[in-house]
Amino acid sequence: MFAVAVMALFIYSFSAGRIISGKVTDSSGNPVPGVVVKALPSEKNISVVTGSDGTYRIEVSDNITKLAFIFMGRLKVEELIGKRSVINITIAADPVIVKKDASNRQMEMKSMPASAMDMSYQAGVSRSAMYNNNFNTEGYAPVNENGFRSVSANPLSTFSIDVDNASYSNIRRFINNGELPPPDAVRIEEMINYFRYDYPEPAGKDPFSVYTELAVCPWNTRNHLLHIGLRAKDIDKSALPPANIVFLIDVSGSMAAPNKLPLLKSAFGLLVNELRDEDRVAIVVYAGAAGLVLESTPGNKKETIMSAIDNLEAGGSTAGGEGLKLAYNVAGKNFIEGGNNRIILATDGDFNIGDSSNGGIERLVEEKRSTGIFMTVLGFGMGNIKDDKMEIIADKGNGNYSYIDNLQEARKVLVSEFGGTLFTIAKDVKFQVEFNPARVKSYRLVGYENRMLNEEDFNDDKKDAGEMGAGHNVTALYELVPAGSGNEGQSVDPLRYQKVVKESDNSSEYLTIKIRYKNPSSGTSQLLEKPVSGRIRDIEEASVNLKFAAGVAEFGMLLRDSEFKGSSTFTGAAALAKSAKGDDEDGYRSELVRLINTARDMKATAEKL
Repeated sequence: MFAVAVMALFIYSFSAGRIISGKVTDSSGNPVPGVVVKALPSEKNISVVTGSDGTYRIEVSDNITKLAFIFMGRLKVEELIGKRSVINITIAADPVIVKKDASNRQMEMKSMPASAMDMSYQAGVSRSAMYNNNFNTEGYAPVNENGFRSVSANPLSTFSIDVDNASYSNIRRFINNGELPPPDAVRIEEMINYFRYDYPEPAGKDPFSVYTELAVCPWNTRNHLLHIGLRAKDIDKSALPPANIVFLIDVSGSMAAPNKLPLLKSAFGLLVNELRDEDRVAIVVYAGAAGLVLESTPGNKKETIMSAIDNLEAGGSTAGGEGLKLAYNVAGKNFIEGGNNRIILATDGDFNIGDSSNGGIERLVEEKRSTGIFMTVLGFGMGNIKDDKMEIIADKGNGNYSYIDNLQEARKVLVSEFGGTLFTIAKDVKFQVEFNPARVKSYRLVGYENRMLNEEDFNDDKKDAGEMGAGHNVTALYELVPAGSGNEGQSVDPLRYQKVVKESDNSSEYLTIKIRYKNPSSGTSQLLEKPVSGRIRDIEEASVNLKFAAGVAEFGMLLRDSEFKGSSTFTGAAALAKSAKGDDEDGYRSELVRLINTARDMKATAEKL
C-alpha cells in the first residue's frame, strides 16, 4: 500500500508540471538570444536560454510562481506566471545595470545610454546574434589537409586520437547565424567524432573495442574507404570514482555577452545537478587577476556552489595564465588518490595578460600534465573566440575540448556524456596503421592534421597523445587507392632501392591496425593489434556507421572546399547522411542533414551575388 501511495505521489508530482513558452524581443521587435530564463523559487536551478530566434520553452512545477529573464548577467525582469502558458517579454534598449560592492550588496542603479548599448552589440553581441566579419578576431590554427602517401615509401600512418568535438558545434553556430565557417574552423575528425556510432561493446582486458569496415569511397568510386572505430567501455555514473573538480571560469570583460557568462552559468548549473555527495568542487576565476571564489566544497552543497556561480560578473582584462596556475594549485591541494582530478576551464580563450602566447600556454599545461590532473575545456561565445588556444590547452593538458553554443549542447556534454567528458579510462592513445602494398597503393587519412605523429613516436611512451573517456567513440576514415590501379593518389616516383612487392602476393590482409594506450595512472603503454581483411562493399551495402561518417566527411570537405572532395555535393552528402540516420533518438543526425541543406542554400546564394 505504501509503495502504491509513493507511486501515486510520483505520478502526481510529475504530471503537475507544465510548459511555459514565449519570445524575448527588444523595443524594435528584434529577437534577443542568450537571455537566461530562470524559474523562481530557484531551489532546483531550473533555467533555459533563449535561442537565436529569441524563443524559449521551460517546464515548471506548480510551486514555481515567477520567471526571471536575465540579460547579459545584468538586466533582470521578473514576471508572475499565474495561469499563463505563453509569456512574451520586451527588453528595453537601455537596460539597468546594478553595481555591487565587495560584500555583494547593491550600491547604485543607473541606466546604460543607448549609444553604449549599441557599442556592446557591435562588440559581438548583435541584435540578431549574427556573426560580424567586420569585428571578427577569432583565432584558428591552420589546417593543412593530409595528402595521399605512397605505401611503398610510407607504409606506416601514425596519429594521436582526438575525442574533441568543438569544431562541429562551432560550425553549427556559424551556419545558424547565417555565415559559412572559415576553412580552418573545419576539423573533419571533430565533426565525425561529434556523433556516436554503433560499435561493439568492449570485451576482455582492453578498455575499448576495435571496429573496421571497407567500402567503395562515395566521393571517388575508383578508391576504397576504410572506417576504423573505437568504443570505450561505459561506466555508470554511480560507479565513477570520487571527483576533485576545479571550475576555472573566465570573468573578464569579453565574457559579458549573453552567449558567454550567462550561458556559462546555466551550463554549470546542469553539471552541478549531476554532482554526488562524494564529489568536491572548487571555483577559481580570473579577469585582471586570478582568485579563489569557492574553497573545495562537497557535491551535496549544491546551493552553496550555485550561489557562488550566480554571483559572478564580467569585467576587466584576461589573466588566463595566472588562472591556470592557481587552478592547478587548488586541484593539487585537494588531490584524491585514485579519484578523478580535473580542471574544467570555461572561456572564450581571449587571454591578454601575462604570458598569453600559444607557446607560453602550451609549456604551462605540458609542465602540469604529469601531476595526474586532467583538463576539460569549454569554449563560449563568438566574435573573439580563440579556438587555437583552447585546442592547445585541451590537447597538451590531457583533456578534451567542446564548444558550447546553446544550453542543449551543454546538456549533451555535461549531462548525457558526463562520464566521457569528465572521466578518462585510457590516456596517450595512439594509432599506427601498416598498409599492405599488395592491396593498397596509397592512402589518405581524412582529418587529424593537427594530430599526426612520427613513426618512432608510436613506441615512445614519453610522447603525449590523446585521452579517451568512458563511453567515448573515436572514428577515423582513410581513403585508399587500390594496388594495381592507375596513378591516382601517387605522390612520389617509384623507389629505386626498396623491395618490390610482386602482384602475385596473395595476402588477404589490407592492413594491420596497432593501438598503444596507457591506463590513466600508468606511465607504460600496452599494445593492441588487429589485422584487417574482407571484401569491399558497395556504398549502398555499407553499414549505417560508414555511410553516416562518410556523409559528415563529405560535408566537411565541401565546407573547406577541399582539393580531395572529388564528386562530393551538398545534396549528395545530405542524402548519404539521411539514409544512415538510424533511430536518431536525440535528433543530432537529423540536425546535421538540416545544416548541410542550409549550407548548400547559403553557398548557392553567395555564388549568385
